[in-house]
Amino acid sequence: MTTPRDHLTSKEIEVATLVWQGLTNREIGKLTGTTEQVVKNHLRSAFDKLGVWSRLELAMYVASHGGQSWTEEAGRLRDSSLGRCSGQEIRAGANARTPPL
Repeated sequence: MTTPRDHLTSKEIEVATLVWQGLTNREIGKLTGTTEQVVKNHLRSAFDKLGVWSRLELAMYVASHGGQSWTEEAGRLRDSSLGRCSGQEIRAGANARTPPL
């Protein structure tokens, strides 16, 4: 049996996980080496596939469907891609937020 989560791409899983961890689109873009607009595109697609309407609903979906396992999967996907950073660095980035100016 497939779930809506099974229809997400690896990038959508990564972005959803980082949203769940509390990162902004700008922070996600910097971590993933892409633009905020690309992050927004991934979010819009994930929203459609999961049937959610906001970042809060997305974070709640991730949390209620094994959030920690999403973090581990995103780390593995990231490590196996171009090796930009490890899952540990993703988690560290979530905790290293800078205050707004």
